[in-house]
Amino acid sequence: MHLYNVTLQRGGNIQAAIYGSFSAPKTHEIVVSRTKVLELLRPDANGKLQTVASTEVFGKVRSLCPFRLPGSGRDHIVVGSDSGRIVILIFDAKTRRFKKVHQETFGKTGCRRIVPGQYLAYDPKGRAVMIGALEKQKLVYVLNRDSAANLTISSPLEAHKSRNITFSIVGLDCGFENPIFAAIELDYSDAEQDHTGEAAREAQKQLTYYELDLGLNHVVRRWAEPCGNGANLLIAVPGGGDGPGGVLVCSENFVSYRHQGHREVRCCLPRRSDLPSERGTLIVSSATHKQKSMFFFLAQSEYGDLYKISLDWENDTVKDVVVRYFDTIPTCSSVCVLKSGFLFAASECGDHALYQFRGIGDGEGEVEARASAASGGGADPLTFAPRAPSNLALVDRLESLSPVCGLECSNLYQEETKQLFALTGRGPSSQMRVLRPGQTVVEAAVSPLPGSPNGVWTIKESKSQEHDSFILVSFKNASLVLSVGETVEEVTDSGFQTNTSTLDVRLLADDSIVQVVPGGLRHILGDGRVNEWRCPGRKQITSVSCNDRQVVAALTGYELVYFELDETGQLLEQEKKDMAGEISSVCIAPVPEGKLRSKFLAIGGYDATIRILSLDPQDCLGPLAVQAVAAVPSSMLFVNVSTSDLDEESGALYLQAGLANGILLRTEIDAVTGQLSDTRTRFLGTRPPRMVGLRIQGKEALLALSSRPWVGHASEGRFMVSPISYEALSYASGFSSDQCPEAIVGVAGTSLRILVPEHLGGAFNATGCRLRYTPRAMAISEDHKVVAVGQADCGVVPNRFVTAAAAPGGEDDDMEVEGEPEGGREVQLGAVRGPADQWGSCIEVIDAATLKVSSRVDMEDNFAVTSMSLARFEGQERDLLVVGCARNVTLQPRGCDGGEVRVYSFAEGGKSLELVHATSVTDVPRCIEPFQGRVLVGVGKALVLYEMGKKQLLKKSECRKFPHFVVTVETAGDRIYCGDAQESFHFCRYRWEDNQIHVFADDVIPRYVTASVALDYNTVVGGDKFGNIFVCRLPADASREVEDDPTGGGLLAAGGNGADRGGAPHKLDPACSFHLGDTVTSVSRTTMQPGGKEVVLYVTVLGEIGALVPLTSKEDADFFSHLEMHLRQDNPPLCGRDHLSFRSSYNPVRNVIDGGLCEQFSQLPREVQARIAEELDRTPGEVLKKLEDMRNKIM
Repeated sequence: MHLYNVTLQRGGNIQAAIYGSFSAPKTHEIVVSRTKVLELLRPDANGKLQTVASTEVFGKVRSLCPFRLPGSGRDHIVVGSDSGRIVILIFDAKTRRFKKVHQETFGKTGCRRIVPGQYLAYDPKGRAVMIGALEKQKLVYVLNRDSAANLTISSPLEAHKSRNITFSIVGLDCGFENPIFAAIELDYSDAEQDHTGEAAREAQKQLTYYELDLGLNHVVRRWAEPCGNGANLLIAVPGGGDGPGGVLVCSENFVSYRHQGHREVRCCLPRRSDLPSERGTLIVSSATHKQKSMFFFLAQSEYGDLYKISLDWENDTVKDVVVRYFDTIPTCSSVCVLKSGFLFAASECGDHALYQFRGIGDGEGEVEARASAASGGGADPLTFAPRAPSNLALVDRLESLSPVCGLECSNLYQEETKQLFALTGRGPSSQMRVLRPGQTVVEAAVSPLPGSPNGVWTIKESKSQEHDSFILVSFKNASLVLSVGETVEEVTDSGFQTNTSTLDVRLLADDSIVQVVPGGLRHILGDGRVNEWRCPGRKQITSVSCNDRQVVAALTGYELVYFELDETGQLLEQEKKDMAGEISSVCIAPVPEGKLRSKFLAIGGYDATIRILSLDPQDCLGPLAVQAVAAVPSSMLFVNVSTSDLDEESGALYLQAGLANGILLRTEIDAVTGQLSDTRTRFLGTRPPRMVGLRIQGKEALLALSSRPWVGHASEGRFMVSPISYEALSYASGFSSDQCPEAIVGVAGTSLRILVPEHLGGAFNATGCRLRYTPRAMAISEDHKVVAVGQADCGVVPNRFVTAAAAPGGEDDDMEVEGEPEGGREVQLGAVRGPADQWGSCIEVIDAATLKVSSRVDMEDNFAVTSMSLARFEGQERDLLVVGCARNVTLQPRGCDGGEVRVYSFAEGGKSLELVHATSVTDVPRCIEPFQGRVLVGVGKALVLYEMGKKQLLKKSECRKFPHFVVTVETAGDRIYCGDAQESFHFCRYRWEDNQIHVFADDVIPRYVTASVALDYNTVVGGDKFGNIFVCRLPADASREVEDDPTGGGLLAAGGNGADRGGAPHKLDPACSFHLGDTVTSVSRTTMQPGGKEVVLYVTVLGEIGALVPLTSKEDADFFSHLEMHLRQDNPPLCGRDHLSFRSSYNPVRNVIDGGLCEQFSQLPREVQARIAEELDRTPGEVLKKLEDMRNKIM
């Protein structure tokens, strides 16, 4: 067995974000780490976040920091990762790639507590950087320039201290004096020697200064002072003339200013009025905004409340610390204040957001705490009621599924492709999302039309204009011209012929316009004069194509006419040619930059051929190439595609042809000879695709209109074609306006739509329904078209939420989501906090058609939902909902005061639930699976088989041979596959004759299973909590032995063959193993599209969606294995981690090809591509086609 791993959607979680000018001076950009991926984000002129670059690093990024060398206008990026190396990157704006400047090894690989990488701090003047570990080790690197102005890095200077735990590190702003780094540390050396625990209780955290002596080139421990055991975060205060210097120490309930030789200035944090007294307030993230005349800090608490912290200082002496409540937004892992007036919030859970500042929190009536005030001394902290944001306005979102608690694949909507139903978020950000394959578009406008159009075009008045001036809509016997301005209005004096249908409209190079109608050409000059060319006799134009200087028209009677714009601005007929057969479509290539005409013309014939003709004056309309295709080409388009991100000018000309059988054909045109090569095909839909040219991010792109619309654009060195998640469009055109610079105007039915693509590159489009608590389990009823979601949160008061009045003049943009509970602001601000052992839990039934909650069942008596499944019991005619719940659940150590398995029936057509009965159990019912008219329930260490009874479920059989905790159950025939929380899989068999469940096989590797699915009778695939996905298989001879055993494995399980030594008689073989780097929360076996390949679909807790595709031939396995081997050598990971080492972090990688690494082939320089392809006995085009086909087999 060989599998090919494909990442369909990268994880959405952002664990670190930094702000700086990375591509050019004075740009406002953000570099984010999505654990395994580095991305550069840039807000555009409209405030929308654009992904400039995204790179997989094949490692885990632990920390990021920017630094700028003195006198430089650009920032470098320092990366701390699990590679055991410090890596310095710079962003190359030309190639749109991160480039490695320096890489220095200092320790072992992996996220170890004594290997630096967890913390990074930099000197604000760009002279040094400190990288620290959780314990003991800190290294300081001196940064400088050489004679060629290139960055240099010194050997590391040690600042180690044994038995010392570090909580936070920051670089102080001390001007051009010796760099100083501050750290919060805890020395446990005395506690380690004291067995009574007294020293551990008395241990104190210390605020420590480390000074880098640039003259002596060593690091000294300059100053240390106790700072309180609640301290968790340091914020550097501007210094060197811009401020007093020093640090803000954020601790539980307090923030204090500390500096060597300065008294402590301590201020109490305002706290929520509904917060229990035993709960403290911790600052979890912060950002500094600094201007020439002032500075302030934004700090966020663990509950999402933002505080504005400012200092009252004079002559390097801080008189007061002022803390004001600012706003409340979702809790963030990082916040960045941009100098352009934006705040980027990287949320811990849910979507990330870009906000614009409306104010800086100086309004009257805000809660303000001062260190100098009596209430700031620590006795009675001020309180406030959270409110919707008033100082921040939401501008844009970055969609994130993280965390994903579960995922199921179904086709509830009866569409072409299946939908993915995902449980995402935590607490107030929880949603049940429906993911459809396709790009996201926003419907900007919808306008009814007087009939059914047969074409739509957009036109500018001149080439110098940035935006379109007219929209022309063609009908059967008329054309409608709309003027685009602040409003869209019909105009009658535009010069266009409106009493007939239009075949094409084009703005020519001299700012004249050609309108093509069935009877001829209408050339509208810039001064308003009109020249006309009429078809000879009774002929009519059947197909036409135009570029900036040329027009080609196909007439009835197999005639082809070619026109060209001359130097005087006249559109003159240059050539005629009678073709051998009827023409179905024509397409003329765009005029290359610096040229007067295009060289190529494509002709599609009803004989199912594509012919390339020359437009060279010496051989006008002469044949160059011909290609037979599978069906009649109904529409064609030439697109210039850059095949390498390393060289934007290395573009190739591709012909995109939509065939009558719904297939999109793409072939490359040789720029000199016009020959066709590298032909690729893809099925788009049941309708012949109609080709439309677009511009996306300034580059040529394709819109293909079939039974659903598709968009094709260049990304990461390859041309990607993906569906648009929208209804079918009959006709469309590119559209540009002030509000929508890159939009689409299309026709659907009898209405005109303006659509704006958003965040191109994502594989799925999501719609969602808000949930009350964190989702724990889900069951989909295809009969009733509903989704039941079990939810539970710990440490909250059930059915009580933080309410807030709308801020004056503000609007709660965060709440515009379907299906939210009453009072949308409650969702953002969260539930009321309660005791740590209190649970809020419920079951919600969501109508799939409206994505709204149709009914809710609240759990009473501190019960929490833990599992859920649909089951059809023997003798029943309908599915029942079986729910597992536990009372007074404790997470550490795991336990409960008993549980219940409740059975619900659907009422009111599936819109509500009715309790049938409840059955008591002794432990947490973690998993439920239907089995032969009964249900299997994993209750703690036991697997119990239940049958339907009148008053409760009837226990029919029980197996208690599992070592820790049964977390997953899968079935196939009479076999049962159980996943244990710490001991991998156990294969069981149920025998009706003796009503017993026997364990006949287990795994030799102790895996912490989190998700599983059965592939066949002997094979199961699973994921574990350490980020591995693996396949376990029962050997064929062992399987036959179990089947031949008349006791069904019972005799072997009772003793012998290893059973007497505590294990099962048979052992599973590890067929495949692969490290993903993220905990797998769901695995399923499915087909994503009609005619597609069956794959193993998985999702991780941070939102990564991927698929394992089986390689059915040895040739494919050898090809991808060798390609992967070459890329490991020629394209090493960016952050210094060895690729093979990363994929084998816990177990050696086995029989799984990393498709993410293979797909980086398209980003290599051309000469490297050619060398690797030659060693594989292929051309670079064939390698790219093979990679593209593997992805297209999935979706």
